[in-house]
Amino acid sequence: MDIREIQNLIKFVSKSGATEVKLEMDDFKITIKTAPEGGETTYIQQVPVSAALPQASAPQPVAPTAPAAPAAPADEDSKYITVKSPIIGTLYRKAAPDKPVFVEVGSTIAKGDVLCVIEAMKLFNEIESEVSGKIVKILVDDSSPVEFDQPLFLVDPS
Repeated sequence: MDIREIQNLIKFVSKSGATEVKLEMDDFKITIKTAPEGGETTYIQQVPVSAALPQASAPQPVAPTAPAAPAAPADEDSKYITVKSPIIGTLYRKAAPDKPVFVEVGSTIAKGDVLCVIEAMKLFNEIESEVSGKIVKILVDDSSPVEFDQPLFLVDPS
Protein backbone atom coordinates (compact mmCIF):
# COMPACT_ATOMS: atom_id res chain seq x y z
CA MET A 1 0.00 0.00 0.00
CA ASP A 2 1.49 3.34 -0.99
CA ILE A 3 1.07 6.76 0.61
CA ARG A 4 -1.71 7.84 -1.79
CA GLU A 5 -3.81 4.79 -0.91
CA ILE A 6 -3.29 5.48 2.81
CA GLN A 7 -4.31 9.13 2.33
CA ASN A 8 -7.44 8.06 0.45
CA LEU A 9 -8.29 5.59 3.22
CA ILE A 10 -7.89 8.30 5.87
CA LYS A 11 -10.17 10.66 3.90
CA PHE A 12 -12.77 7.94 3.45
CA VAL A 13 -12.78 7.05 7.16
CA SER A 14 -13.01 10.73 8.17
CA LYS A 15 -16.02 11.28 5.90
CA SER A 16 -17.76 8.01 6.81
CA GLY A 17 -18.23 8.88 10.47
CA ALA A 18 -16.63 5.63 11.66
CA THR A 19 -14.81 5.91 14.99
CA GLU A 20 -12.21 3.20 14.38
CA VAL A 21 -10.99 1.21 11.36
CA LYS A 22 -8.29 -1.47 11.38
CA LEU A 23 -6.60 -2.74 8.23
CA GLU A 24 -4.16 -5.66 8.40
CA MET A 25 -2.07 -6.80 5.45
CA ASP A 26 0.84 -9.24 5.24
CA ASP A 27 3.54 -6.64 5.88
CA PHE A 28 1.78 -3.92 7.92
CA LYS A 29 -1.18 -2.98 10.06
CA ILE A 30 -2.98 0.39 10.10
CA THR A 31 -5.44 1.59 12.73
CA ILE A 32 -7.36 4.83 12.17
CA LYS A 33 -9.26 6.23 15.14
CA THR A 34 -11.48 9.29 15.07
CA ALA A 35 -13.15 11.09 17.94
CA PRO A 36 -16.90 11.72 17.55
CA GLU A 37 -18.28 15.19 16.78
CA GLY A 38 -15.26 17.09 15.47
CA GLY A 39 -12.71 15.81 17.98
CA GLU A 40 -9.10 15.13 17.11
CA THR A 41 -8.35 12.33 14.62
CA THR A 42 -5.48 9.94 15.33
CA TYR A 43 -3.72 7.88 12.67
CA ILE A 44 -1.55 4.96 13.77
CA GLN A 45 0.56 2.68 11.64
CA GLN A 46 2.12 -0.39 13.15
CA VAL A 47 4.79 -2.37 11.31
CA PRO A 48 5.68 -5.90 12.50
CA VAL A 49 9.09 -6.38 14.11
CA SER A 50 11.63 -8.04 11.80
CA ALA A 51 14.41 -10.21 13.21
CA ALA A 52 16.94 -8.69 10.81
CA LEU A 53 15.92 -5.05 11.30
CA PRO A 54 14.90 -3.87 14.78
CA GLN A 55 11.93 -1.52 14.83
CA ALA A 56 9.76 -0.01 17.54
CA SER A 57 6.90 -2.33 18.43
CA ALA A 58 4.65 0.39 19.87
CA PRO A 59 2.20 2.13 17.53
CA GLN A 60 3.66 5.28 16.04
CA PRO A 61 1.55 8.27 14.97
CA VAL A 62 1.67 8.88 11.23
CA ALA A 63 0.48 12.47 11.45
CA PRO A 64 -1.32 14.39 14.13
CA THR A 65 -4.13 16.58 12.95
CA ALA A 66 -3.43 20.27 12.98
CA PRO A 67 -6.04 22.99 13.11
CA ALA A 68 -6.82 24.39 9.70
CA ALA A 69 -4.91 27.54 8.83
CA PRO A 70 -7.09 30.63 8.77
CA ALA A 71 -8.09 31.57 5.26
CA ALA A 72 -6.37 34.65 3.86
CA PRO A 73 -8.54 37.34 2.31
CA ALA A 74 -9.54 36.00 -1.11
CA ASP A 75 -9.17 39.29 -2.97
CA GLU A 76 -5.50 39.74 -1.91
CA ASP A 77 -4.33 36.22 -2.72
CA SER A 78 -6.55 35.46 -5.71
CA LYS A 79 -3.88 36.59 -8.18
CA TYR A 80 -1.35 34.13 -6.69
CA ILE A 81 -0.98 30.40 -7.25
CA THR A 82 -1.09 28.32 -4.09
CA VAL A 83 1.37 25.42 -3.84
CA LYS A 84 -0.25 22.74 -1.68
CA SER A 85 1.13 19.71 0.12
CA PRO A 86 0.69 16.50 -1.89
CA ILE A 87 1.20 14.33 1.24
CA ILE A 88 0.90 14.25 5.02
CA GLY A 89 4.17 14.62 6.91
CA THR A 90 6.68 17.05 8.37
CA LEU A 91 7.84 19.94 6.17
CA TYR A 92 11.50 20.94 6.12
CA ARG A 93 12.68 24.04 4.27
CA LYS A 94 16.31 22.79 4.12
CA ALA A 95 17.88 19.58 2.82
CA ALA A 96 19.89 19.32 6.07
CA PRO A 97 20.32 21.48 9.19
CA ASP A 98 23.61 22.91 7.91
CA LYS A 99 22.31 23.59 4.36
CA PRO A 100 20.60 26.79 3.11
CA VAL A 101 16.82 26.91 2.70
CA PHE A 102 15.47 25.90 -0.70
CA VAL A 103 13.44 29.12 -1.21
CA GLU A 104 12.78 32.42 0.58
CA VAL A 105 10.17 35.12 0.05
CA GLY A 106 11.25 36.90 -3.14
CA SER A 107 12.99 33.84 -4.64
CA THR A 108 12.39 33.31 -8.35
CA ILE A 109 11.48 29.70 -9.12
CA ALA A 110 11.10 27.67 -12.28
CA LYS A 111 8.96 24.64 -12.94
CA GLY A 112 10.71 21.63 -11.36
CA ASP A 113 12.65 23.59 -8.71
CA VAL A 114 12.63 21.99 -5.24
CA LEU A 115 10.65 24.15 -2.80
CA CYS A 116 10.95 21.98 0.33
CA VAL A 117 11.02 18.36 1.50
CA ILE A 118 8.28 16.54 3.39
CA GLU A 119 9.17 13.61 5.59
CA ALA A 120 6.52 10.91 5.58
CA MET A 121 7.17 7.52 7.18
CA LYS A 122 10.94 8.09 7.35
CA LEU A 123 11.10 9.00 3.63
CA PHE A 124 12.07 12.50 2.51
CA ASN A 125 10.00 13.58 -0.50
CA GLU A 126 11.19 16.58 -2.52
CA ILE A 127 8.32 18.90 -3.34
CA GLU A 128 8.93 20.46 -6.74
CA SER A 129 7.25 23.53 -8.17
CA GLU A 130 4.70 22.94 -10.89
CA VAL A 131 4.77 26.63 -11.87
CA SER A 132 7.33 29.33 -12.56
CA GLY A 133 7.22 32.64 -10.74
CA LYS A 134 8.25 34.41 -7.56
CA ILE A 135 7.64 33.24 -3.96
CA VAL A 136 5.33 35.82 -2.36
CA LYS A 137 4.55 34.12 0.94
CA ILE A 138 5.68 31.05 2.89
CA LEU A 139 2.67 29.70 4.78
CA VAL A 140 4.32 26.95 6.87
CA ASP A 141 7.20 27.09 9.36
CA ASP A 142 10.22 24.82 9.11
CA SER A 143 9.84 21.42 10.85
CA SER A 144 6.05 21.79 11.02
CA PRO A 145 3.53 19.00 10.45
CA VAL A 146 1.48 19.43 7.28
CA GLU A 147 -1.76 17.87 6.09
CA PHE A 148 -2.66 16.66 2.62
CA ASP A 149 -3.68 19.60 0.41
CA GLN A 150 -2.53 22.19 2.98
CA PRO A 151 -1.33 25.46 1.39
CA LEU A 152 2.48 25.80 1.67
CA PHE A 153 3.55 28.69 -0.59
CA LEU A 154 1.99 31.53 -2.58
CA VAL A 155 3.61 32.10 -5.98
CA ASP A 156 3.20 35.14 -8.23
CA PRO A 157 3.25 33.68 -11.77
CA SER A 158 3.78 37.07 -13.49
